[in-house]
Amino acid sequence: MNALKTNVVLDAKGLACPMPIVKTKKAMKELESGQVIEVQATDKGSKADLQAWAKSSGHQYLGTLEEGEVLKHYLRKSSNEETIEKNHPNVSNNEEFEKKLVANENIVVLDVREAAEFAFDHIPNAISIPLGDLDERSSELNKEDEIFVVCRTGSRSDLAAQKLTEKGFSKVINVVPGMSQWSGITTSIES
Repeated sequence: MNALKTNVVLDAKGLACPMPIVKTKKAMKELESGQVIEVQATDKGSKADLQAWAKSSGHQYLGTLEEGEVLKHYLRKSSNEETIEKNHPNVSNNEEFEKKLVANENIVVLDVREAAEFAFDHIPNAISIPLGDLDERSSELNKEDEIFVVCRTGSRSDLAAQKLTEKGFSKVINVVPGMSQWSGITTSIES
């Protein structure tokens, strides 16, 4: 297959979330408006992550080509006026979130990591909806519930919280830094 013409090729192969986004953000800063970057990644979740990041930062996600294990994502840099990255305003740190869990408050925990990440380590009773599936599956959630969104580091959950808010969910809280620093109770498929 012919490679698409791009201005920059970024190698993010072998990196787990959030590194493909972190590297893409950095590379995007070097591009001029209208230039196209090809991000090569092997992380299966990188497609949904980069799509959501592009949407929240105002850049244009063009598409993804799969070549064996490698996902080639194409993004176009928009003009500077469009690229003010938004962050979800309601944030909880792990400690506050854990207190709510322990107090058994009526909250919903939404884990937006990939299914394999969730399977090996997650908060008991958390609902698993990977970020890439959130648009189709948000109807499984109740708009009246207080929803705490977790991922590995707080970046995918930030994008998920923005998506849910756009869909009319009013009590959405992003948990930062999320599972990478989680010291509370977890469960897994083995237990």
